[in-house]
This record gives sequence, C-alpha cells and structure tokens, in this order.
Amino acid sequence: MSNKVLGIIPARYASTRLPGKPLAMIGDKPMIQHVYENCRKTLQYVYIATDDERIADAVESFGGKVVMTGAYHRSGTERCAEAAKLASAIEKVNFDVIINIQGDEPFFDSEQLNDIQKCFEDRDTQIATLVNEIENNDQIFDEKEAKVILDNDGNAIYFSRSPIPFLQGVEKDKWAETHTFYRQIGIYGYRPGVLLEIVQLAPTPLEKAESLEQLRWIENGYKIKCGITGIEETMCVDTPEDLEKANELYKKLTNG
Repeated sequence: MSNKVLGIIPARYASTRLPGKPLAMIGDKPMIQHVYENCRKTLQYVYIATDDERIADAVESFGGKVVMTGAYHRSGTERCAEAAKLASAIEKVNFDVIINIQGDEPFFDSEQLNDIQKCFEDRDTQIATLVNEIENNDQIFDEKEAKVILDNDGNAIYFSRSPIPFLQGVEKDKWAETHTFYRQIGIYGYRPGVLLEIVQLAPTPLEKAESLEQLRWIENGYKIKCGITGIEETMCVDTPEDLEKANELYKKLTNG
C-alpha cells in the first residue's frame, strides 16, 4: 500500500464490568499486548493511546509504543484524534490514514487491517469501516449488533440496532434467507483531516437515539465507505466471564 498508515489502539483503565481491562491477563500476556502484536503483523506504525500510567508502563515493558492522552475524552474517537497528532510528531510522518482499533478483541484477524486500507485506495474516501454479511436471524434481531444499509457505491446510508431494512410481508424467520443484511465490525479508518473535524461535532439526534457515534458523522454529511469482509468479528472481552473464555481459547490456540 502506498498510503502511510497509523494504527491507534485507545485504552482506558476504567471499565464498569471489568476494571483494568487492558491489563487483564490472557495466558502470559496482558490483553493490550495481544492486540498490539496482532496489529504489528500488518502495520508498521502502531500506538496505544491511554491516560493511565499503569497501562503506559505495561506497554513500555513489552516494547510497545504508547502516547499519553487527556483524561477528558468522551470517546475512543477523540482519544484517537489526539494520539494521531502526538504519534505523527514523534515519528515525523504525515500519515494518510488513521485506523482506530478496538483494544478488547485480542484475537481479531489482522487481515482486517488490510481490508480497511483498501477502502482508501479511492482518494474520495473520508471514513471507512468494515461490514460482513449476516448469516442468521438471531443476529438480525440482536440489539447489540449494529446493522447497516449501503448505497450502490458501498457507502453507509444508515446504521441501526434495529433490523434494517424492514422486510414488508416476509415472515421474520425467513429474513436472513430472503435479503442480504450487513452488520458492522467495530474498526474505523479516517483521513487525518476528517478525524480532526468529526471530533469537533456535537452529538446529534440520531446518534443519541441509537447510541451509535457514526450517525453523528452521517448527519453532518460525511460519507462512510463500508468494506465488505468475509472475516468474522472475534470475541470481545467485556466481563470476567469473557476473560475466562478468552483464556480457554488462548490455551486451545497455543496448545497450552
């Protein structure tokens, strides 16, 4: 890829359901190290962005790169924007694309980072995310899943926790086999200038209604290119139970 790409992993210590989540051990490594090493398989430049010295110390101890960001950020996107400026100054590189990577998916497929980079081969792409095809009705009606509908150019028309589109006159247990539904995978790419613009935007009515930040960008006229990937989203570690499952999976993956 000719684009200069920076990966940012926002990491907060505070978590309601799993305090200190980035430092939770999976096997012999903290979760944030698994994510960082996964990103480095694909990206030359990767930084963890945090406001907590404990996380910064842990990252430095395993040889990762970290920037300290403000404690006032309301979202991972805002933390990502500040971190991008800091990392650009440290590396003395003007990046073409910033990728915001979830810090609580230790087993995500790093090929997703290539998939999202491809969206930026089109110079007009402002923001990009990944989506994949929903295969069963449970996912269509799962309110935790963000569904998305696309225009003919692969840009998002709308995101919703509700099933979209609504299939008039079709029995709900037949929806998955009648129409192609897409769900969003929680990874974003931005042009640096666009990232700095969108963090200045005030929350919007649709964003508040759905509790989906990306609707703020659409309501303000930004286009979100959706790359369709065949790669499944992997487990998100949010609770002590998830952490237990993650350790079981890690043992299987490493034959431990």
